[in-house]
Amino acid sequence: MNTVSANKVVFITYSILDADGSVVEQYDMPVGYVHGANSGILPGIESGLAGHQVGDRIEIKLPPEDSYGVRDESLVFVDDLDNVPPQFRHVGAEVLFENEQGETKAFYVTRIEDGRLTIDGNHSLAGQTVTCLVNVLEIRDATAEEIRTGRPAEAGQGTTLH
Repeated sequence: MNTVSANKVVFITYSILDADGSVVEQYDMPVGYVHGANSGILPGIESGLAGHQVGDRIEIKLPPEDSYGVRDESLVFVDDLDNVPPQFRHVGAEVLFENEQGETKAFYVTRIEDGRLTIDGNHSLAGQTVTCLVNVLEIRDATAEEIRTGRPAEAGQGTTLH
């Protein structure tokens, strides 16, 4: 029987649950990747799927270091609301900052309280142990091109777990 191993195209559906058990991300449409080919899938999920077969449902717990990272408080900034342009004065607003090297990073408004606004550059799941519930739908041999790109050739796969 076919098992998840190096250079296999694997199609899965999955849900990611936060530390409280709430679903924060879910894909009911099949998502494909090439196992062991730098596909962009979280390494902890990839290693958790190794050796599994079509039909398996796997629960993988990932600590922050293996998923969305530990919280970095240096990425949290608070400023007076008056110093912030009006279009960013709502929770959830995305603010892009550029560093000296020209790299951009997204920060999100996470709180507005007492005339102060907080933006945070951490992923919303940073610092949390997450649970990934993964269903293995299909496994097949990858082509040389798929191994090179880390992605299945089928149209519409587009999404990767990262």
